[in-house]
Amino acid sequence: MEEHFFQCPYCWEEISMLVDPSQSQTYIEDCEICCNPIELSVSCENQQVVQLNARSIEQ
Repeated sequence: MEEHFFQCPYCWEEISMLVDPSQSQTYIEDCEICCNPIELSVSCENQQVVQLNARSIEQ
């Protein structure tokens, strides 16, 4: 697991999370600050995270 940081699209706070770099995935997780749902898309290649996108589910 690797720690990565992103900005919440609702409250703009920086959030850290642990990401499994073995596979790309998309899922919804609540912000630990404002509790709004965030869609997270993680792209991985060669056991490394190459992109992490966080967006509101209302977009």
